[in-house]
Amino acid sequence: MTSILTNPSERTRFLKFAVVGVIGGVVDFGAANLLVYVFSAPLVVAGSISFIAAIISNFTWNRYWTYPDSRSKPVLRQLAQFTIVNAIGLAIRVPILHYLEPVLKRLFGIQHLPIFSPDFLSKNFTLAAAVIIVMFWNFFVNRYVTYNDVE
Repeated sequence: MTSILTNPSERTRFLKFAVVGVIGGVVDFGAANLLVYVFSAPLVVAGSISFIAAIISNFTWNRYWTYPDSRSKPVLRQLAQFTIVNAIGLAIRVPILHYLEPVLKRLFGIQHLPIFSPDFLSKNFTLAAAVIIVMFWNFFVNRYVTYNDVE
């Protein structure tokens, strides 16, 4: 296992992975908020759909930018591995969305903030917590399973 602290190429991959994650986060948050606030979808449904959209974005960016040297595997096999890792990430994510949102909604309901509603804050902070937790899972497992053909 190569350390991102001591290996410059691994550090660069991690930084690219982080940039891809930010792009995926924009896709994820944008799609989730669109589905919740425009189409009145429940957060669990919206968060699941937005997660899938982010998976597609992240796989594409990671395959062609973060890990361009990861081409020994056929693209469909690699996409399948990436999807399985991310599906497990989704299984981690859904309970967080389901159980944390009501807790944060009560917490934010105590404060009267003039700019954002407790509903908006609870949904977005819940989504942020889920994204951060699942990001660690996704990076390490994808690095050593999906992109294990990269030295």
